[in-house]
Amino acid sequence: MTNGEEYAVELSDVVKRFNLVTAVNHISLKIKDGEFFSLLGPSGCGKTTTLRMIAGFEMPSSGQVFIGGKSQGYLPAYQRPVNTVFQQYALFPHMNVFQNVAFGLEMQKVSKADIKRRVKEVLEMVHLGDMANRRPKQLSGGQQQRVALARALVNQPKVLLLDEPLGALDLKLRKAMQVELKALQERVGITFIYVTHDQEEALTMSDRIGVMDRGKLLQVGTAHEVYEGPRTRFVSDFIGETNYLDGHVSQIDEEYCQVLLEPDMHVWANALPGLQSGKQVSVAVRPEKMYINMDPQEGFNTLQGRVQNIIYTGSTTTFQVELPSNTQLMVRQQNIDPSLLTQVKLGDQVSVSWSIAASKAFSD
Repeated sequence: MTNGEEYAVELSDVVKRFNLVTAVNHISLKIKDGEFFSLLGPSGCGKTTTLRMIAGFEMPSSGQVFIGGKSQGYLPAYQRPVNTVFQQYALFPHMNVFQNVAFGLEMQKVSKADIKRRVKEVLEMVHLGDMANRRPKQLSGGQQQRVALARALVNQPKVLLLDEPLGALDLKLRKAMQVELKALQERVGITFIYVTHDQEEALTMSDRIGVMDRGKLLQVGTAHEVYEGPRTRFVSDFIGETNYLDGHVSQIDEEYCQVLLEPDMHVWANALPGLQSGKQVSVAVRPEKMYINMDPQEGFNTLQGRVQNIIYTGSTTTFQVELPSNTQLMVRQQNIDPSLLTQVKLGDQVSVSWSIAASKAFSD
């Protein structure tokens, strides 16, 4: 490993097999010191197994895990400079908040004066300074989650690992805790590695995101990079909503390609490296990148269709438009111009258009 001190965690060609199943498939990854990094993917993609190998709860079948530039080898979890927060907080019900947070320090034989100081500091950090004497059953779900965070942070780990810690909370509280958790990470300044299957959660909190599927790490980048510049159809499909138009490449012009959808119907899209003429592709366009118009339009990336459904959600309206080929497009527009809502009706013939830059052609 080179320049190890630059990274809080590094995975070097890590593989994890369970009998004949490969749960993690040759992952190499560098996570910076002080970074909020999320592993994102569907259930069974290998993200929790990856986290457990960093934590020391599982050992790699091959490859190496480094923390703070040092190979962890077969070190057990309790000897690694990390702490883990799980979805189930596992607080001791017979202990109050202070005692729950202090428990790990007491096991380490830390002096009573240091325990009192450190517990008080961390409870203030998670906004529970006035609840030290309460029992877990007297706390809300969000407060219990903050106790679990405090219990992990009081040990001053180099890295905090979080395995879907907001999963048990209701939607409104989960959204509030996303903002609070990111603010907390910025205050304490340590590395957070966060596992989630919720793409909005990852986009909201992360400095960078690693998207996983079937044990492989498909793409790593900022929220903007993985949303606006997905490298595979899976990443495009998993992060956000996407429309797909199937066809084959009829022309390639530098970084753009022309795609034949059906006879006499062409669209243009960004072409990923290696794409060849004649290749079967799917043109991907985000619903919010498309525009709807009542007047017949012509030109690049303009298709005609009929409105099948209108979904009003307050800040936006989504129009479901069916093309002559029976392909369904979802077009989402901000409700800035209320006149559009009164103009467009179910069954109307409309034009749907988008810029070439807003679309990508995927062959996978």
